[in-house]
Amino acid sequence: MQAVALRLRKALLVRYFAASVLALGVDMGCFLALLALGTAPGPASAAAYSLGIVAHWLLSSRTVFTDAVAAEGIARTRQKALFVLSALIGLALTTAVVSGAAAFGADPRLAKLAAVAVSFAATWLLRERIVFRPA
Repeated sequence: MQAVALRLRKALLVRYFAASVLALGVDMGCFLALLALGTAPGPASAAAYSLGIVAHWLLSSRTVFTDAVAAEGIARTRQKALFVLSALIGLALTTAVVSGAAAFGADPRLAKLAAVAVSFAATWLLRERIVFRPA
């Protein structure tokens, strides 16, 4: 039984990783476009991450945590609010890492990659254990 639970958890993590990669594509594409337009690294990172949040909700709720998505009504609204809160925590971490690294003269693209790892770990834990926790 424990082996089955571990296998399911790994499958869930693989699906979450795939959804994250796709959402990251939205995020990074927008980030690079905003940098090319002359937007400062911090605001560019925040705006791009915000668009990635929308993509991630759509992917997570429809392909990753399908059996844990709340029904319509107050439960669904609460779940969406928790998802946004977890995303805002990821956004704060991403913005802090990119802005801090840029302030020290680091390449903002490399800083963004480091921020991705930090944000991924934090949001996975929040979403798996709180946002989409089975009832």
